[in-house]
Amino acid sequence: MMTRPLIGLTLDAEPAGGWSKYPWYALRQNYTAALAVAGGLAVALPHDHCLAEAYLGRLDGLIVTGGAFDVDPALYGAGARHDTVTLKADRTRAELALLTGALARNVPVLGICGGQQLLAVALGGTLIQHIPDAIPDALGHEQKTPHFEPSHEVRISPGTLLYSLVGARMQVNSSHHQAVQDPGRGVVNAMAPDGVIEGIEDPTQRFCLGVQWHPEFLADPGDQAIFAAFVAACHG
Repeated sequence: MMTRPLIGLTLDAEPAGGWSKYPWYALRQNYTAALAVAGGLAVALPHDHCLAEAYLGRLDGLIVTGGAFDVDPALYGAGARHDTVTLKADRTRAELALLTGALARNVPVLGICGGQQLLAVALGGTLIQHIPDAIPDALGHEQKTPHFEPSHEVRISPGTLLYSLVGARMQVNSSHHQAVQDPGRGVVNAMAPDGVIEGIEDPTQRFCLGVQWHPEFLADPGDQAIFAAFVAACHG
């Protein structure tokens, strides 16, 4: 039987209170479930940027997960921070160290939702800090329905990695108030009907894909195809 590739997933974190009286990490079960079905072996990555290289020396792939927080605008040269922006500085510092290290090593990377946004920044790009203030008549990108249900369509650009995996269109869920503005050296591969960038990739890497939606909810058949292709790339 083929050995499962070891794939690191970044964690969310909260201060003491709520679930625990001590600071705690968290990760939704469907991230690891989707990865296991695709043939991967998940390992959780704590928020210690000093250990990034040590982890990357053992990992076959990296998934940067989403969360209810934002990338610090100072990291992409924005002059001011929008009132809606919420930071988790330790998480971002650790994730950025993992991302830049993975790109330098050509380790397969999958960025999900906020993970795609950080990927864009790591590739030299910038972000829209608050979609409603930047895009007139934008879709409601923070859906109220369950995330197992799609919220809107995305159109995928021919000739991209994403197109080769899922085809011309997908129905995706939506849970974000920010978006990629400029992908840097990345390539835009998917757009929402309102012009919001929904996917990016770096064709110079073995596998480097970011999606603005949450494929771990498997709202569209293409979501499982993304995980399967990512795990296949992690086999090297």
